[in-house]
Amino acid sequence: MADRHATWITEVKGRRPARALGACALEVTSGPDKGTKAVVKQVRFKVGALQGNDLQLKDPSVSGHHFEVQLDPLGYRLRDLGSRNGTFVGGTRVLDAYLSSPGRIQAGATELAFSVTDEVVELPASSTSAFGPLLGQSVAMRELFAQLERLAAGDSTVLVTGETGTGKELVAEALHEAGPRAKGPLVVVDCGALAPTLVESELFGHEKGAFTGADQARAGVFERASGGTVFLDEIGELPLELQPRLLRVLERREVSRLGGKGPVKVDVRVVAATHRELEAEVNKGRFRADLFYRLSVLRVHMPALRERPDDIPLLAEHFLQTLRLPGATALDKAAIDRLQSHSWPGNVRELRNAIERLAHGAAPFAAPVVSPAAAAALAGAGPIDLEVPFLLQKDGLVTAFERRYAEALLKVSGDNLAAAARKAGLTRMAVVKMLTRLGLTPSS
Repeated sequence: MADRHATWITEVKGRRPARALGACALEVTSGPDKGTKAVVKQVRFKVGALQGNDLQLKDPSVSGHHFEVQLDPLGYRLRDLGSRNGTFVGGTRVLDAYLSSPGRIQAGATELAFSVTDEVVELPASSTSAFGPLLGQSVAMRELFAQLERLAAGDSTVLVTGETGTGKELVAEALHEAGPRAKGPLVVVDCGALAPTLVESELFGHEKGAFTGADQARAGVFERASGGTVFLDEIGELPLELQPRLLRVLERREVSRLGGKGPVKVDVRVVAATHRELEAEVNKGRFRADLFYRLSVLRVHMPALRERPDDIPLLAEHFLQTLRLPGATALDKAAIDRLQSHSWPGNVRELRNAIERLAHGAAPFAAPVVSPAAAAALAGAGPIDLEVPFLLQKDGLVTAFERRYAEALLKVSGDNLAAAARKAGLTRMAVVKMLTRLGLTPSS
């Protein structure tokens, strides 16, 4: 039981494969919530002190969003969510680790017992390989389609998470097209691309004379999208001082223009997206907890392309057809195999670019980048010592480079592991393993 996978693919004759989850349980054994039990029957289960967690704890030493348990094919994975005082497993502070059953987890003054149960849950998966502009025949995407089919009929706010390039905007488009607001407008705002001085006016609008240069009144996105949907891309970039105003829009469905005399009622559905871990941003005071809770009542996660390689042939063929480039032909098995073996740090967007290069007769992947700093480091690595075996010298050079790279990476990302992983084009787990191997630890 302790070594059982947390998720696996089930195949039943006569229907498409689906994913099964092996449920697990958490029981508070010490702390203010002693005796509280929770059975984990979902892919992600969050624990913390704030409302909106799957298990909310009263312990004041527990962070608002402390840790989460993920169920994946390798087992039961615990991830610290940037907590103030850390998460400990068996007395060792961990950032990202797989749990053994039975096990002990310490968060603040609270101790929890972890165990794997006998219960198995099969996740619902759609029978289709497309939902609106989204394509995918993998189990992960068909699970997403089943979720979107349920959410499309409603009007509640949805938060879409996932790495850059996974297609989060397409989720908003799919929800809009399949829902009751399909005849209304879909207005897209990239919160990370707006100039700081224009964000407030773009979102909420302004009256004539509200500020220098406001020579006429202008409706904000919520007014312009009346009867339709507003997609707020990169919501994690929204300035902290404007977040209360967005919260009022979500709660009251009304906006106040800059220089306006009173609120204006709006009739919109809001879909927001982010590549950031907003739980960690809340813990650090960079994102309001009340806004996060209001945004994340309904959540959709876009899987990374490396997590669904079965979809690559389908997507590649789709891009070949839609690009309509002269001379483009179907990809052979060798080309598909090469595409499926790539890690795709840029996700579906990177795949589209690779297919376009292939269609033009170029190599699908850009040549490895050697920065001037890296070239100088290699050139000045010192004389070659032929008395030392090749592999030992090579390993020493690689390790020295990895250490310098990792130290710079932690500095530029502010010790945020998710940001570091995106910057390096690696998975979060790969960054954790590299830091562990080098004996480096983020300071926060």
